[in-house]
Amino acid sequence: MPADEHGYRSRSLWLDTLGDGDDLLPRPSLPRDLTADVAIVGAGYTGLWTALSLLQREPTIRVVVIDKEIAGFGASGRNGGWCSALLPMSLDALARHHGHDAAVAMRRAMEDTVAEVGRTSSAEGIDCHFERGGTIVGATNAAQLDRLRSDVRAAHRFGATDDDVRVLTADEAADHLRSPGWLGASITPHCAALHPARLARGLARAVERRGAAVYERTAATVIEPGIVRTDHGTIRAEVVVRATEGFTPALAGMSRVIIPIYSLMVATEPLPASTWATIGLEQRQTFADARRLIIYGQRTAEGRLAFGGRGAPYHFGSKTDPSFDRNEAVFADLRSTLTNMFPAVAGARFTHAWGGPLGAARDWACSVGLDRSTGMAWAGGYVGDGVATTNLAGRTLADLILGRSTDLTRLPWVGHRSRRWEPEPLRWLAINGLLRIPAGLDRAEARTGRTPRIRGWLLDSALGH
Repeated sequence: MPADEHGYRSRSLWLDTLGDGDDLLPRPSLPRDLTADVAIVGAGYTGLWTALSLLQREPTIRVVVIDKEIAGFGASGRNGGWCSALLPMSLDALARHHGHDAAVAMRRAMEDTVAEVGRTSSAEGIDCHFERGGTIVGATNAAQLDRLRSDVRAAHRFGATDDDVRVLTADEAADHLRSPGWLGASITPHCAALHPARLARGLARAVERRGAAVYERTAATVIEPGIVRTDHGTIRAEVVVRATEGFTPALAGMSRVIIPIYSLMVATEPLPASTWATIGLEQRQTFADARRLIIYGQRTAEGRLAFGGRGAPYHFGSKTDPSFDRNEAVFADLRSTLTNMFPAVAGARFTHAWGGPLGAARDWACSVGLDRSTGMAWAGGYVGDGVATTNLAGRTLADLILGRSTDLTRLPWVGHRSRRWEPEPLRWLAINGLLRIPAGLDRAEARTGRTPRIRGWLLDSALGH
């Protein structure tokens, strides 16, 4: 295997375990000034699903995709591998702004999208270890259990049934996952575990097979109507798609559109069958508990536990830097949390630790859209819930760009505009203050079994719930 001179394999477990002869050697950079029908900035899930969807609908369309690094370098190659129907904004928030029926349509579209990712991956020959085992979320105290019950009731108000999501007793939860101290759980079938980087890299090959040009190691500096300016030349296109998520602030004039928030992960060595017999997760269910400080995990196809969570700080000026991908204190907390959830893992070796930025809009709402007057299109603000959502975004953008009116283009997130984040230093003060609230709420709930009312309201309000 050629030397990984850019250190891409060290970015995550997923990039380190691609297989299939993928040596992560960068594709050629943009060779010269080019003209295309659609220029896509960002070769992550959003950009690649958009390119694939366009070419599926209109095989002769000229699509150019560029990335500052390589396909799957960002969140698409580093996330937790949850292909879920989750959204960063609540269904109640969607209903308040767009009506009950629109929220129901969005819920159903996301559930359908989980299956769509599996169907398309299979059709394109992408072996991303897709397994639809669902998600189980446990409760370790009364406040968490109340929150799970409330979340299930909310889903049922928008058309879900017990087949979509339901509450489990502690004994029922143990049939799926055995973690000491769980009082109960919620479970949904609408999630698949997958290998994120295998999906991203496979999508890049799929769009190339269909005729798109993918140029790597090509940094966009400015995007504007009809033009993408890069460090290797200029691309002119009728439509320009911004698919840069947590790296958006690096683009000229976009420092307040999206902020990068860091999420970090750890992974164990492949665990023996005896350990898995103790833990469960026979169907590779993704898992979490209902604490406020988000955690998430999966059993990988090769038998590892991959586990992540928030807790890293926001960096002044929405800066991203490779040094921010590692935070030893957060890694230690993740390892401790995982071994507390599963004592059988206590003697296992942790082989990987990594992180990276995800993107958050000011109202914590993801969106997709096309300004027909300028030809500028966008999608993002997934706040970590992007593995499936990007597929829905790509299909929706394709319909918008091709001028088609479909059920997708009528969904309530289409055309949504989040207001900009505050300027610094207000942004730094507010976000890091907000990021401290979940951990404090978790401590209080563990101690009393109740949610402190004011702090709980403040967090829910800030997250647009």
